[in-house]
Amino acid sequence: MKIAKIFAHRVELPLVEGAYKWSGGKSVSVFDSTIVGVETECGLVGYGEVCPLGPFYLPAYAAGVRTGLQEIGPHLLGYDPRELAKMNQRMDAALKGHPYVKAGIDIACWDILGQATQLPVCVLLGGRFGEGVRLYRAISQQPPDEMARNVAGYREQGYTRFQLKVGGDPDQDIERIHQVRACLQPSDRLVADANTGWTQHEAMRVVRAVRDLDVYIEQPCLTYEECLAVRRHTDHPFVLDENIDSLEMLLRAKADLAMDVVNLKISKLGGLTKTKQLRDLCVAMGIAMTLEDSWGGDITTAAIAHLAHSTPEEFRFTSTDFNSYVTVNTANGAPQRDRGTMQASAAPGLGITPRWDVLGPRVLEVS
Repeated sequence: MKIAKIFAHRVELPLVEGAYKWSGGKSVSVFDSTIVGVETECGLVGYGEVCPLGPFYLPAYAAGVRTGLQEIGPHLLGYDPRELAKMNQRMDAALKGHPYVKAGIDIACWDILGQATQLPVCVLLGGRFGEGVRLYRAISQQPPDEMARNVAGYREQGYTRFQLKVGGDPDQDIERIHQVRACLQPSDRLVADANTGWTQHEAMRVVRAVRDLDVYIEQPCLTYEECLAVRRHTDHPFVLDENIDSLEMLLRAKADLAMDVVNLKISKLGGLTKTKQLRDLCVAMGIAMTLEDSWGGDITTAAIAHLAHSTPEEFRFTSTDFNSYVTVNTANGAPQRDRGTMQASAAPGLGITPRWDVLGPRVLEVS
């Protein structure tokens, strides 16, 4: 089996709530997503998706995905997409860095492998653990009372995990955390995610002011060293996200006891193959994980579901269903939320079929 063609579609994903706001005044109302297709000579086609959270979150941007595909695509033609390690080695040789560019191709190759073996991707990633994947809901940054109302509404829909977008004015963030925690049950989990938005002294003020609340603190500051300093001055459970962008950083953070939970994003790490490496290492080291991606629609949600469902439940802190945040459905067969959980498809591969009426014409093709 050999790759004959690599192509891509661009699709806009408007948000159900109108806008998504997080630290530093950052906001997005329509996401620019790239659907990647890998077509083989024998007719099998696999799909992936890459959707950066705007150009101001991680070192990634939507147009860069498509430019990068044109750069590395010619180097992959004629190679077997089922040989995942070999494919990743070849992509890394053709383009240094830029892991998000490679993620869509890697996901599509896993989809092909699943179709070729007639197995769901989650089985190929290690097996299906449990009946469903517990989801969190990200709560866009708003005044404290509005965020509390949003949390209460989503709790009625079955969510029990909430990621509160803070990282703004510390006094307002303290009030946000207090108001939201007050409307939750003791068994619910609340994460105050600053997305690098606080300076170190601001983060120290916040964690001191909420020391008596049951809340996780996620990525309070920009640098790893600043986050580690905050971690060492609080007994709140601690989550690292943006700083954990490689196997080396994961090992460093483990050695420093820098976190209790780590957020693994598929495109941040370069695809399912490399995310699986970190996932398996976390399981071996006893570290719980949020398993997700930067953003996306149906295909990204399918990839997240397969990764999460193939992870032992005791190490699955939470995941998310991005296709419920947006107004456009790009594929049939994607996981759907059911009272705060989702399931990976039992069909071969990712279990999705693109909706061509939504995707429109191809914006690039390498053959």
